Amino acid sequence: MGNPAAPTGRAEAVLLVDARTGDVLATRNPDQRRQVASTQKLLTALLVVEAGNLDRTITIQPADTWIEPSKLGFAAGDRYTRKQLLEAILVRSSNDAALALARDHSGSVSAFVDRMNQRARELGCLDSNFRNPHGLTEPGQYSTARDVSRIAWVAYRNPTIRQIVQRESVQFRYANGRTTTLRNTNRLLGSMGGCNGMKTGYTRAAGRCLVSTASMGGREVILVQLGSQTAWIFDDARTVMNYGLQQAGGGRMVGMN
Repeated sequence: MGNPAAPTGRAEAVLLVDARTGDVLATRNPDQRRQVASTQKLLTALLVVEAGNLDRTITIQPADTWIEPSKLGFAAGDRYTRKQLLEAILVRSSNDAALALARDHSGSVSAFVDRMNQRARELGCLDSNFRNPHGLTEPGQYSTARDVSRIAWVAYRNPTIRQIVQRESVQFRYANGRTTTLRNTNRLLGSMGGCNGMKTGYTRAAGRCLVSTASMGGREVILVQLGSQTAWIFDDARTVMNYGLQQAGGGRMVGMN
C-alpha cells in the first residue's frame, strides 16, 4: 500500500514502485481512471519492439501526416526505419511517427489499437481502454497510474526501449537528407542523478503526465504521475524518486497490487 507519509507530489494520481521487487512505495489514487496522454506511447513502443525487425522501412502515408500538435512534419512518400520512428515517439513524442508505426505494425490504426488493448490485458491492465497509439484525447480512452506502471515495468526491462528513453537527444535524418537534433521531452535526464527514462505526456484533458525511472546504488524505481496541473511536475518527480531510492531494495515481490 505504500507509506502514508511518503511524498507524492501534486499530481492527481501517483504510483511509485520498487522496479526490482514491485513493492509499492508511495501512492495516491492509483486506480482512478484518467486520460494519460503520451505516456501510452510506451505501450505503442513495446508492441513495435516486440514485433522485431527494427530496420524494416516504412513509407509515410498521407493519413500519417494529418495530426497535430506534436509531429516531425513528414511528407507522404518519405521512408524511415522502424527504429528511427521509435526514437521519434520515445524521445520527442511525435504523433505522426506513432501513426505510421501503428499502421505498419497491424495494417491499420484501428487494428493496432485492438492489439494495444489485448497486450494491456495480457500485462494485467484491467482498468485501461486505448483508442489511439499516440495519446491525444478521445472519448472512452483511459488508463490508471497502476496500469501505466505495469506497462512501464515491462518497457523498462526491454533493452531497446531502455536504451532510447535514457538519451537526452538523438540525431534524426529526414528522407530529404536534412538532419535535426531531437531533444528529449523528459527534463529530468541530465538534471537528476540516476534518472534513466522514461516518457512525458500532456493534453488539456490529461494534464501533465510523467513516467520516470531512476537507478542508484543498486536500487531502482518507477514513478507514474498523472494529471498534474503544475509546471513543477519534474521537481515533484525528483523529490518522490529520491525518496524511493532511499526506500527501495529487499522487498518481496508483490506484483504492484
